[in-house]
Amino acid sequence: MVQLTRLFFSLCLVSVSFATPAKRTVAQVESDITSIGNQVKTLDTDLTGFPASGLAGALAIHTAASNLVTTVNTGTTDVKNTGAVNEADGNTILTQVQGIEPTILDALSQITAKQPSFAALPIGGIPALVLQDLKTLNASTVAFAAALIVAAPADLKGTATTIESTILAAFAKAIAAFS
Repeated sequence: MVQLTRLFFSLCLVSVSFATPAKRTVAQVESDITSIGNQVKTLDTDLTGFPASGLAGALAIHTAASNLVTTVNTGTTDVKNTGAVNEADGNTILTQVQGIEPTILDALSQITAKQPSFAALPIGGIPALVLQDLKTLNASTVAFAAALIVAAPADLKGTATTIESTILAAFAKAIAAFS
C-alpha cells in the first residue's frame, strides 16, 4: 500500500510538471523570430521562382507555408510563456520583426500578383489550397502579433501595432485575391 501511494504521488508530480507551461526566455523568442525569418525567406524565394517552377513550385510554396505556420505557432507559445519583456529586450525583438517585415510583405505581394498563375495550373484546386494556406498563416500571424504586443513594453506597443496592421492589410489583400 505504501508503494502504491508513493507511485501515485510520483505520477501526480509528473503530471503537474507536464501541465505547467515551461517558462521561456527572450533568447528563445529571438531564436523563434530568426527561424520565422528564415522560413519567410524560403517562402519568398519559392514565390519568386513561380510560375516557372510549375506545379512542383506551387507544392513547394504550400510546404513552405505549412512549415511557417508551425514555426509561427511555436513562436506564439514561446512569447506567451515568456511574458512581459523589458525595454532592451523589447527593442531587440521589435528590431528583429522590423527586419523580416519587408520579406513578409514581398511574399504577400508576390502571391497576390501571381494568383492568375496559380489558377492556370493544370490541376484544379490549387488556388483553394493557397487560400487555405493564407487564411491559416494569417490566423497564426494574428496570434503571434497579439502575443508580441501584450509582451512589449508600453512605449513599443504603438510601433508593434503599426507593423501588425501593415502585415495584416497585406494578408487581407492576398486573401481577397484568392477568394
